[in-house]
Amino acid sequence: MPTIVHEFDWPDRVVVGTVGVPGSRTFYLQVRTGAQIVSIALEKQQSELLAEKIDELLEQLTTHEGNSFSVPASTPIELVDNDPLEQPVDEQFRTGTMTLGWDPSTAQVVIEAFPLVDDEDDPDAASREAAEMLVVRIPVGSAQAFAMRTREVVGAGRPICALCGTPIDAAGHVCALPGER
Repeated sequence: MPTIVHEFDWPDRVVVGTVGVPGSRTFYLQVRTGAQIVSIALEKQQSELLAEKIDELLEQLTTHEGNSFSVPASTPIELVDNDPLEQPVDEQFRTGTMTLGWDPSTAQVVIEAFPLVDDEDDPDAASREAAEMLVVRIPVGSAQAFAMRTREVVGAGRPICALCGTPIDAAGHVCALPGER
């Protein structure tokens, strides 16, 4: 069966956002071009790591032969997107693995996301081709704005206890002693 590829070469919008309240949020990577919208579920850690790796990639590009790819020194304010996810959020798939790349021919950051594979009952599942995938290509300024927003969304969760380092729930918090976590 051929892989269904949701491909966005110059999307109108690409953001990470959440549904739910801190402590029980679901993270989504949402991409839109015109009327075509794809939303895939991510783990908080995947969102955080994606933003971190985009920042690292862009930092490497700024030092490449005098910033030949025109990576802005700061995030262009006109590219910042603070709007909520577009509704309704219809989850295409839950993300398992992601890759991050660079296409020098178009000067775009390339994000690829593949569905989570449940291979507990099927040892051959990891070697099979994914049924679908998401491919997003975004220019460097948009990638900067995407990473900035993603860091803000990830950081907007529950506050962290200064004593024990665990998240504080809205209902209250009892510190765990070191070694009891």
